[in-house]
Amino acid sequence: MFLVYADEKGNVYDHPELLAVARNGDILTEVLEEELIPLPEGATLVSLPDTVPVGMDPDTGEMVKLDGYTSVGALIPQGFTRLLLPGYVKTDKNSKFPLFGYTAVVWKDDRFWVAGRQSDDPHQWNPLHFPMDELRQRVEKTLEMFPQNRILHHLSHCALEYECLTASNNFFHRWEGSLPVSYTCNAGCYGCISEQPEDSGFPSPQTRMNFKPTEDELVEVMLHHLQTPESIISFGQGCEGEPSTMASIIVPAMRRVREQTDMGFININTNAGLTDHIKGIVDAGLDLMRVSIISAIDEHYNAYYRPRNYTLENVARSAEYAASKGVYTSINYLCFPGVFDREEEMEAMIEFIRRTGIKLIQLRNLNIDPESYLAMIPPAKGEVFGMKQAIEIYQEELPDVVIGSFTHVPPEDLQRRKRLDKK
Repeated sequence: MFLVYADEKGNVYDHPELLAVARNGDILTEVLEEELIPLPEGATLVSLPDTVPVGMDPDTGEMVKLDGYTSVGALIPQGFTRLLLPGYVKTDKNSKFPLFGYTAVVWKDDRFWVAGRQSDDPHQWNPLHFPMDELRQRVEKTLEMFPQNRILHHLSHCALEYECLTASNNFFHRWEGSLPVSYTCNAGCYGCISEQPEDSGFPSPQTRMNFKPTEDELVEVMLHHLQTPESIISFGQGCEGEPSTMASIIVPAMRRVREQTDMGFININTNAGLTDHIKGIVDAGLDLMRVSIISAIDEHYNAYYRPRNYTLENVARSAEYAASKGVYTSINYLCFPGVFDREEEMEAMIEFIRRTGIKLIQLRNLNIDPESYLAMIPPAKGEVFGMKQAIEIYQEELPDVVIGSFTHVPPEDLQRRKRLDKK
């Protein structure tokens, strides 16, 4: 397993002698065979700015910097979970990486491999299923049908400019579609992809929606998308704030839609901090709820989410209430090697999942500058197991909880809706 690195022009090389090393948190470590999978289809190799690659001398075991070159990482597609960060040393400690999730990459057996695992079926999220020429035609046709709907105009930008697959589904009329609703948020996440303070040091890769939609606009988008048993319409997207802040229009819109159709599933991606608002949305007919979380330890959670007028306890109560009302609940677990796999983090999260009745863990790679993140959170207190072993422990401790990467629906509920569709 040899070191992969790049020159200043972006040409990528494999080193003939130095072995690849990676990082688990801030610790340089060897890459094990069982941690590797072939570079997935749709993955991208990228150079890491202001870094020097690091490899291992196979004879002495010493770490060797490759001055004059740049470290290389991989951006792996949705459905795959990274197990290790690339091995590198920053040449400028003040430099911050763009907001992506960087994965260790190595060269072995005449091909690239990454430190990762497949956590879900990526079929529905393969960019090859979203041909741009067809998407443009479908966007044009949909906007002709709904010329006054600002949400669909907003989503057309997300689909065509950002190539957001969830937004694209609204126009392909399938699978999980977007329904952004909020330009405000009750959290100030350090790694927010749609809004960053001016002094953050890195720009947001997306633009947040800047208008308050009407109830009628919500109803139009929902009825347009919820036309098959498998259809999912989701509040809470990367281009918006916290959707539950708009419960005053979500609740009546959902009720109007459910008076007209039982088709498909209504989902909300939420930080779940506004418990009273979440209860109202649940009672209006919510089917699925995905709670964004990075830790079940208050100090760590607060450092990243910077919650405004809510606590982690509010999040737990929201999830408990939703589960008690039959909502299929999951967590959007933001994962970072060297943190996710800490003993104290795992103990706290397993207790949170058991208490709240979570049915699904959606593993998501945290897109952030590693040094910035590690500087803001508490240091490790117990053993650090490694990502692979940590996921295996979750599977053993929570045998009835699904571990994946995407929104799932209860199989029995899907079958019931298919029967209704046939009638």
